[in-house]
Amino acid sequence: MRGLKVLPSGRPGRGRLYVNGPDGRAVAWYDRQTNRISVLSDDAREPVLAVLRPYLTGDWTIGPPPVPTPAELRRLHLAPDRDLAPNRPGETLLGELAYGTPGGGRTRHRMRRQLLAFQRVGAELDLLEAEDWRVVHDVPLPGGPGLLDHLLIGPPGVFALRTVPGRRQRAQAGDLLLTVGRSAPGPDPRWIRGAAACASRVLESPVTPVLTLTDASRVEVAPTLRDVLVLQPPTLTATLRAIPPTLKPPDVEALFTTARTRTTWTGER
Repeated sequence: MRGLKVLPSGRPGRGRLYVNGPDGRAVAWYDRQTNRISVLSDDAREPVLAVLRPYLTGDWTIGPPPVPTPAELRRLHLAPDRDLAPNRPGETLLGELAYGTPGGGRTRHRMRRQLLAFQRVGAELDLLEAEDWRVVHDVPLPGGPGLLDHLLIGPPGVFALRTVPGRRQRAQAGDLLLTVGRSAPGPDPRWIRGAAACASRVLESPVTPVLTLTDASRVEVAPTLRDVLVLQPPTLTATLRAIPPTLKPPDVEALFTTARTRTTWTGER
């Protein structure tokens, strides 16, 4: 078989390498995460190996494509308008700022500040995807409590994150309230605790509540606040990585498939 071309797919260094024939159709692909080559026809085995050999590392395997898991089949049948995975951090705020929202300059300034906080935390979380974590932004919680800023799924479990701008001021997190600078205390610890409980019921899996503060000059956490993690971007990912694993990769993927499906949260048919 001549004229085979190797084309990348997905994020650099993580996605598959597809081997396409002269007509542009894929005849095989190399999954760099599992180190497996899937070949659609035994006749293409040797030519495929020849073109992929410069890209192979470690102990690789080759054979027919594996049977899709139930989670993979659900993902393949997921309509684009029901898929939350493409959401950017602060997706709803982006739309409101782009198309206008009620309120004056102060309101828009506050929204832009919140959006920057979402984007900073989201960028930190997205870095974990290279280590088999998965994240969904702007998750619509059932029952009307609002949007969950980030839902993170990885080997240590599932985490519900609420992001609060620190505004270069001291932040104090208590059991029920969070105070940033001289602003009035907000019910953020209580809110994220309830949001995590809601997500836990929907996903039928334990969910840890997390408050993330961006650009705070100092963060003080009450010693009685033990069920909510309070983290900042400089140490956010390091702290999460250090938590002992409880989920295997197939469990992570199955929960991610459920979490990224809009109807999981809205109950629509």
